Amino acid sequence: MSLPNLSALAVRERSVTLFFLLLSVIAGFYAFSSLGRAEDPAFTVRAMVVSVIWPGATPEVLQNQVVDRLEKRIQEVAYTDTIETTIRPGQAAMLIRFQDSTPSEKVPDLFYQVRKRMSDERPNLPRGVIGPIVNDNFSDVYFSLLALTAPGMPMRELTREAESIRNRLQRLPGLQKAQLLAERPEQVYLEFDQDRLNNLGLSAAAAFQAIEANNRLQPLGFVDLAGPRVYVRSNIDLSDIERLTSVPLRIGDQLITVSDLAEVRLGYEDPLSYIVRSNGEDAILLGVVMRAGENGLEFGERLREFVRAEQGRLPLGMSIQTLTDQAEAITQAVDLFQVKFVVALAVVMGVSILAIGLRAGLVVGIAIPVTLGRL
Repeated sequence: MSLPNLSALAVRERSVTLFFLLLSVIAGFYAFSSLGRAEDPAFTVRAMVVSVIWPGATPEVLQNQVVDRLEKRIQEVAYTDTIETTIRPGQAAMLIRFQDSTPSEKVPDLFYQVRKRMSDERPNLPRGVIGPIVNDNFSDVYFSLLALTAPGMPMRELTREAESIRNRLQRLPGLQKAQLLAERPEQVYLEFDQDRLNNLGLSAAAAFQAIEANNRLQPLGFVDLAGPRVYVRSNIDLSDIERLTSVPLRIGDQLITVSDLAEVRLGYEDPLSYIVRSNGEDAILLGVVMRAGENGLEFGERLREFVRAEQGRLPLGMSIQTLTDQAEAITQAVDLFQVKFVVALAVVMGVSILAIGLRAGLVVGIAIPVTLGRL
Protein backbone atom coordinates (compact mmCIF):
# COMPACT_ATOMS: atom_id res chain seq x y z
CA MET A 1 0.00 0.00 0.00
CA SER A 2 1.56 3.26 -1.17
CA LEU A 3 1.43 6.39 0.99
CA PRO A 4 -0.41 9.44 -0.38
CA ASN A 5 1.66 12.19 -1.97
CA LEU A 6 1.13 14.95 0.60
CA SER A 7 3.05 17.55 -1.41
CA ALA A 8 0.87 16.99 -4.47
CA LEU A 9 -2.25 17.06 -2.28
CA ALA A 10 -1.17 20.37 -0.71
CA VAL A 11 -0.56 21.95 -4.13
CA ARG A 12 -3.83 20.62 -5.54
CA GLU A 13 -5.91 21.81 -2.57
CA ARG A 14 -4.28 25.21 -2.34
CA SER A 15 -7.09 26.99 -0.50
CA VAL A 16 -7.19 24.32 2.23
CA THR A 17 -3.40 24.44 2.54
CA LEU A 18 -3.39 28.23 2.91
CA PHE A 19 -6.17 28.03 5.50
CA PHE A 20 -4.27 25.59 7.71
CA LEU A 21 -1.05 27.53 7.17
CA LEU A 22 -2.71 30.76 8.32
CA LEU A 23 -4.31 28.93 11.25
CA SER A 24 -0.91 27.57 12.31
CA VAL A 25 0.66 31.04 12.13
CA ILE A 26 -2.12 32.54 14.27
CA ALA A 27 -1.83 29.68 16.76
CA GLY A 28 1.93 30.20 16.90
CA PHE A 29 1.66 33.91 17.70
CA TYR A 30 -1.08 33.21 20.25
CA ALA A 31 1.06 30.57 21.94
CA PHE A 32 4.00 32.97 22.05
CA SER A 33 1.94 35.78 23.56
CA SER A 34 0.37 33.51 26.21
CA LEU A 35 3.61 31.94 27.41
CA GLY A 36 4.38 32.27 31.11
CA ARG A 37 6.91 34.99 31.78
CA ALA A 38 9.25 35.09 34.76
CA GLU A 39 12.79 36.35 35.39
CA ASP A 40 14.04 32.85 36.24
CA PRO A 41 12.59 29.43 35.36
CA ALA A 42 10.81 27.40 38.03
CA PHE A 43 12.78 24.52 39.48
CA THR A 44 12.22 21.81 42.05
CA VAL A 45 14.31 21.75 45.23
CA ARG A 46 14.65 18.17 46.43
CA ALA A 47 15.64 19.06 49.98
CA MET A 48 14.07 20.11 53.27
CA VAL A 49 15.14 20.93 56.83
CA VAL A 50 13.82 19.48 60.08
CA SER A 51 14.90 21.23 63.28
CA VAL A 52 14.26 20.68 66.99
CA ILE A 53 14.93 22.81 70.07
CA TRP A 54 15.47 21.42 73.57
CA PRO A 55 16.65 24.16 75.95
CA GLY A 56 19.44 22.94 78.23
CA ALA A 57 20.08 19.64 76.46
CA THR A 58 23.63 18.61 75.59
CA PRO A 59 24.51 17.44 72.07
CA GLU A 60 24.88 13.85 73.32
CA VAL A 61 21.42 13.85 74.90
CA LEU A 62 19.90 15.39 71.79
CA GLN A 63 21.57 12.77 69.60
CA ASN A 64 20.45 9.79 71.69
CA GLN A 65 16.94 10.83 72.69
CA VAL A 66 15.72 12.95 69.78
CA VAL A 67 17.82 12.97 66.60
CA ASP A 68 18.26 9.19 66.30
CA ARG A 69 14.49 8.67 66.53
CA LEU A 70 13.73 11.29 63.91
CA GLU A 71 16.41 10.06 61.50
CA LYS A 72 15.00 6.53 61.61
CA ARG A 73 11.53 7.80 60.74
CA ILE A 74 12.87 9.98 57.91
CA GLN A 75 14.76 7.04 56.40
CA GLU A 76 11.40 5.30 55.92
CA VAL A 77 10.46 7.84 53.23
CA ALA A 78 11.10 6.76 49.64
CA TYR A 79 13.82 8.44 47.54
CA THR A 80 15.69 9.63 50.66
CA ASP A 81 19.34 10.13 49.70
CA THR A 82 21.26 11.71 52.59
CA ILE A 83 20.57 13.23 56.00
CA GLU A 84 23.09 15.80 57.25
CA THR A 85 22.62 16.57 60.95
CA THR A 86 24.11 19.49 62.84
CA ILE A 87 23.79 19.38 66.63
CA ARG A 88 24.53 22.22 69.02
CA PRO A 89 23.70 22.60 72.72
CA GLY A 90 19.92 22.93 72.88
CA GLN A 91 19.17 22.55 69.17
CA ALA A 92 19.61 20.29 66.16
CA ALA A 93 18.97 20.66 62.43
CA MET A 94 18.68 17.90 59.83
CA LEU A 95 19.12 18.64 56.12
CA ILE A 96 17.28 15.96 54.14
CA ARG A 97 18.21 15.48 50.50
CA PHE A 98 16.21 13.36 48.10
CA GLN A 99 17.70 11.55 45.13
CA ASP A 100 18.30 13.59 41.97
CA SER A 101 16.22 11.05 40.05
CA THR A 102 13.14 11.84 42.16
CA PRO A 103 10.29 12.87 39.81
CA SER A 104 9.32 16.50 40.36
CA GLU A 105 5.63 15.65 40.70
CA LYS A 106 6.40 13.33 43.63
CA VAL A 107 8.40 15.86 45.68
CA PRO A 108 5.36 17.53 47.36
CA ASP A 109 4.10 14.11 48.48
CA LEU A 110 7.54 13.25 49.89
CA PHE A 111 7.51 16.50 51.86
CA TYR A 112 4.09 15.54 53.19
CA GLN A 113 5.33 12.08 54.19
CA VAL A 114 8.19 13.61 56.19
CA ARG A 115 5.83 16.08 57.88
CA LYS A 116 3.42 13.28 58.75
CA ARG A 117 6.15 11.13 60.30
CA MET A 118 7.48 14.07 62.31
CA SER A 119 3.99 14.80 63.61
CA ASP A 120 3.52 11.14 64.54
CA GLU A 121 6.84 11.09 66.40
CA ARG A 122 6.26 14.35 68.32
CA PRO A 123 4.30 12.77 71.23
CA ASN A 124 7.13 10.26 71.74
CA LEU A 125 9.82 12.90 72.25
CA PRO A 126 10.98 13.92 75.75
CA ARG A 127 9.10 16.63 77.56
CA GLY A 128 10.41 20.11 76.80
CA VAL A 129 11.37 19.42 73.18
CA ILE A 130 10.10 22.09 70.79
CA GLY A 131 9.37 20.73 67.32
CA PRO A 132 10.12 19.01 65.05
CA ILE A 133 9.87 22.11 62.87
CA VAL A 134 9.75 21.31 59.14
CA ASN A 135 10.81 23.81 56.48
CA ASP A 136 10.47 22.94 52.79
CA ASN A 137 10.03 26.42 51.30
CA PHE A 138 13.32 26.96 49.49
CA SER A 139 12.26 27.66 45.92
CA ASP A 140 9.97 30.66 46.52
CA VAL A 141 11.27 33.82 44.84
CA TYR A 142 9.76 37.18 45.74
CA PHE A 143 8.27 38.77 42.67
CA SER A 144 8.12 42.11 44.44
CA LEU A 145 8.89 43.70 47.81
CA LEU A 146 6.52 46.38 49.11
CA ALA A 147 7.59 48.71 51.94
CA LEU A 148 5.02 50.17 54.33
CA THR A 149 6.22 53.21 56.31
CA ALA A 150 4.62 55.70 58.69
CA PRO A 151 7.01 58.17 60.38
CA GLY A 152 6.12 58.65 64.05
CA MET A 153 3.38 56.02 64.06
CA PRO A 154 3.55 53.17 66.62
CA MET A 155 4.83 49.94 65.13
CA ARG A 156 1.72 48.15 66.42
CA GLU A 157 -0.55 50.23 64.16
CA LEU A 158 1.82 49.84 61.22
CA THR A 159 1.81 46.07 61.67
CA ARG A 160 -1.97 45.97 61.92
CA GLU A 161 -2.30 47.94 58.67
CA ALA A 162 0.26 45.68 56.96
CA GLU A 163 -1.79 42.64 57.95
CA SER A 164 -4.91 44.23 56.44
CA ILE A 165 -3.06 44.94 53.20
CA ARG A 166 -1.80 41.37 53.09
CA ASN A 167 -5.34 40.03 53.52
CA ARG A 168 -6.58 42.13 50.59
CA LEU A 169 -3.55 41.19 48.52
CA GLN A 170 -4.39 37.49 48.91
CA ARG A 171 -7.31 38.03 46.50
CA LEU A 172 -5.07 39.29 43.69
CA PRO A 173 -5.27 36.90 40.68
CA GLY A 174 -2.02 35.05 40.06
CA LEU A 175 -0.72 35.43 43.63
CA GLN A 176 0.69 32.38 45.37
CA LYS A 177 1.28 33.99 48.77
CA ALA A 178 2.20 37.24 50.50
CA GLN A 179 4.39 37.34 53.60
CA LEU A 180 5.12 40.00 56.21
CA LEU A 181 8.84 40.59 56.64
CA ALA A 182 10.68 42.54 59.36
CA GLU A 183 7.67 42.36 61.64
CA ARG A 184 8.70 43.23 65.20
CA PRO A 185 7.45 40.64 67.70
CA GLU A 186 5.55 42.06 70.65
CA GLN A 187 6.55 40.95 74.13
CA VAL A 188 5.35 41.45 77.68
CA TYR A 189 7.87 43.03 80.03
CA LEU A 190 7.75 42.57 83.80
CA GLU A 191 9.91 45.22 85.48
CA PHE A 192 10.80 44.19 89.03
CA ASP A 193 12.04 46.80 91.48
CA GLN A 194 15.03 45.35 93.31
CA ASP A 195 14.31 47.39 96.45
CA ARG A 196 10.79 45.99 96.61
CA LEU A 197 12.13 42.47 96.23
CA ASN A 198 14.67 43.09 99.01
CA ASN A 199 11.94 44.31 101.37
CA LEU A 200 10.06 41.05 100.81
CA GLY A 201 13.22 39.00 101.21
CA LEU A 202 12.98 37.68 97.65
CA SER A 203 15.55 37.17 94.96
CA ALA A 204 14.84 37.80 91.29
CA ALA A 205 15.09 34.10 90.55
CA ALA A 206 12.62 33.22 93.33
CA ALA A 207 10.08 35.77 92.09
CA PHE A 208 10.48 34.51 88.54
CA GLN A 209 9.94 30.89 89.62
CA ALA A 210 6.89 31.82 91.68
CA ILE A 211 5.22 33.55 88.74
CA GLU A 212 6.13 30.71 86.41
CA ALA A 213 4.75 28.08 88.79
CA ASN A 214 1.48 29.94 89.45
CA ASN A 215 0.89 30.84 85.82
CA ARG A 216 1.96 27.42 84.50
CA LEU A 217 3.83 28.85 81.56
CA GLN A 218 6.75 26.80 80.23
CA PRO A 219 8.91 28.73 79.64
CA LEU A 220 7.64 32.08 80.88
CA GLY A 221 10.41 34.09 79.23
CA PHE A 222 13.90 35.43 79.86
CA VAL A 223 15.43 37.25 82.82
CA ASP A 224 17.65 40.30 82.38
CA LEU A 225 19.55 41.21 85.55
CA ALA A 226 21.32 44.29 84.19
CA GLY A 227 20.88 47.46 86.27
CA PRO A 228 18.87 48.16 89.42
CA ARG A 229 15.68 46.76 87.91
CA VAL A 230 14.99 43.16 86.93
CA TYR A 231 13.33 42.59 83.54
CA VAL A 232 11.44 39.50 82.49
CA ARG A 233 10.65 39.26 78.77
CA SER A 234 7.63 37.01 78.51
CA ASN A 235 6.37 35.16 75.43
CA ILE A 236 2.81 34.68 76.68
CA ASP A 237 -0.32 35.53 74.75
CA LEU A 238 -0.68 39.31 74.70
CA SER A 239 -4.36 39.04 75.56
CA ASP A 240 -3.37 37.58 78.95
CA ILE A 241 -1.58 40.70 80.23
CA GLU A 242 -4.36 41.68 82.63
CA ARG A 243 -4.63 38.11 83.86
CA LEU A 244 -0.89 38.03 84.45
CA THR A 245 -0.96 41.14 86.64
CA SER A 246 -3.60 39.57 88.88
CA VAL A 247 -1.89 36.19 89.27
CA PRO A 248 -1.79 35.42 93.02
CA LEU A 249 1.59 34.57 94.50
CA ARG A 250 2.20 33.00 97.90
CA ILE A 251 5.44 34.34 99.31
CA GLY A 252 5.93 32.72 102.70
CA ASP A 253 2.77 33.55 104.64
CA GLN A 254 1.85 36.44 102.38
CA LEU A 255 -0.52 36.34 99.40
CA ILE A 256 0.26 39.03 96.84
CA THR A 257 -0.22 39.58 93.11
CA VAL A 258 2.24 40.14 90.30
CA SER A 259 1.27 43.82 90.17
CA ASP A 260 2.54 44.15 93.76
CA LEU A 261 5.98 43.00 92.64
CA ALA A 262 6.37 44.29 89.11
CA GLU A 263 5.18 46.74 86.52
CA VAL A 264 3.73 44.91 83.51
CA ARG A 265 3.94 46.61 80.14
CA LEU A 266 3.69 45.74 76.47
CA GLY A 267 6.75 46.29 74.28
CA TYR A 268 8.72 44.95 71.36
CA GLU A 269 11.57 42.52 71.02
CA ASP A 270 14.74 44.08 72.41
CA PRO A 271 17.33 43.83 71.05
CA LEU A 272 15.83 43.44 67.60
CA SER A 273 16.90 40.52 65.44
CA TYR A 274 17.13 42.84 62.45
CA ILE A 275 15.82 46.23 61.33
CA VAL A 276 14.44 47.20 57.92
CA ARG A 277 14.39 50.83 56.83
CA SER A 278 13.06 52.47 53.70
CA ASN A 279 14.32 55.99 52.96
CA GLY A 280 15.59 56.21 56.54
CA GLU A 281 12.26 55.23 58.14
CA ASP A 282 11.34 52.02 59.95
CA ALA A 283 9.38 49.82 57.57
CA ILE A 284 7.50 46.56 57.32
CA LEU A 285 7.97 44.64 54.09
CA LEU A 286 5.42 42.63 52.14
CA GLY A 287 6.99 39.85 50.10
CA VAL A 288 4.87 38.93 47.06
CA VAL A 289 5.28 35.49 45.45
CA MET A 290 3.75 34.90 42.00
CA ARG A 291 2.10 31.58 41.17
CA ALA A 292 4.17 29.33 38.89
CA GLY A 293 3.29 29.59 35.19
CA GLU A 294 1.75 33.07 35.44
CA ASN A 295 2.58 35.86 33.03
CA GLY A 296 4.84 38.13 35.07
CA LEU A 297 4.08 41.19 32.94
CA GLU A 298 0.33 40.90 33.45
CA PHE A 299 0.74 40.06 37.14
CA GLY A 300 3.07 43.03 37.58
CA GLU A 301 0.48 45.37 36.08
CA ARG A 302 -2.22 44.01 38.42
CA LEU A 303 0.14 44.47 41.36
CA ARG A 304 0.90 48.07 40.41
CA GLU A 305 -2.83 48.81 40.20
CA PHE A 306 -3.27 47.26 43.65
CA VAL A 307 -0.48 49.42 45.13
CA ARG A 308 -2.02 52.57 43.63
CA ALA A 309 -5.41 51.67 45.09
CA GLU A 310 -3.90 50.95 48.52
CA GLN A 311 -1.99 54.23 48.53
CA GLY A 312 -5.28 56.09 48.28
CA ARG A 313 -6.81 54.00 51.06
CA LEU A 314 -4.02 54.35 53.63
CA PRO A 315 -4.31 56.67 56.66
CA LEU A 316 -2.68 60.08 56.53
CA GLY A 317 1.08 59.85 57.04
CA MET A 318 1.35 56.22 55.93
CA SER A 319 2.74 55.26 52.53
CA ILE A 320 3.43 52.11 50.54
CA GLN A 321 6.03 51.86 47.83
CA THR A 322 7.55 49.19 45.61
CA LEU A 323 11.19 48.42 46.38
CA THR A 324 11.75 45.64 43.83
CA ASP A 325 9.66 44.71 40.81
CA GLN A 326 10.48 41.57 38.84
CA ALA A 327 8.21 42.77 36.02
CA GLU A 328 10.87 45.31 35.01
CA ALA A 329 13.50 42.59 34.69
CA ILE A 330 11.03 40.40 32.78
CA THR A 331 10.30 43.23 30.34
CA GLN A 332 14.00 43.69 29.63
CA ALA A 333 14.56 39.94 29.24
CA VAL A 334 11.55 39.47 26.92
CA ASP A 335 12.50 42.47 24.78
CA LEU A 336 16.05 41.15 24.45
CA PHE A 337 14.74 37.68 23.53
CA GLN A 338 12.41 39.08 20.87
CA VAL A 339 15.24 41.07 19.28
CA LYS A 340 17.48 38.00 19.23
CA PHE A 341 14.64 35.86 17.84
CA VAL A 342 13.95 38.26 14.96
CA VAL A 343 17.67 38.52 14.17
CA ALA A 344 18.06 34.73 14.22
CA LEU A 345 15.00 34.30 11.98
CA ALA A 346 16.35 36.86 9.51
CA VAL A 347 19.74 35.14 9.42
CA VAL A 348 18.15 31.71 8.80
CA MET A 349 15.93 33.05 6.03
CA GLY A 350 18.81 34.97 4.43
CA VAL A 351 21.13 31.96 4.41
CA SER A 352 18.34 29.69 3.13
CA ILE A 353 17.44 32.06 0.29
CA LEU A 354 21.07 32.36 -0.76
CA ALA A 355 21.60 28.60 -0.59
CA ILE A 356 18.41 27.10 -2.05
CA GLY A 357 16.56 29.97 -3.68
CA LEU A 358 13.79 32.39 -2.82
CA ARG A 359 10.78 30.07 -2.58
CA ALA A 360 12.48 27.23 -0.75
CA GLY A 361 14.24 29.70 1.56
CA LEU A 362 10.94 31.37 2.47
CA VAL A 363 9.42 27.97 3.25
CA VAL A 364 12.29 27.15 5.61
CA GLY A 365 12.09 30.56 7.29
CA ILE A 366 8.31 30.52 7.68
CA ALA A 367 8.48 27.06 9.24
CA ILE A 368 10.00 28.57 12.40
CA PRO A 369 7.10 30.84 13.49
CA VAL A 370 4.56 28.32 12.19
CA THR A 371 5.90 25.57 14.47
CA LEU A 372 5.41 27.83 17.52
CA GLY A 373 1.78 26.77 17.32
CA ARG A 374 2.84 23.34 18.58
CA LEU A 375 4.17 24.73 21.92
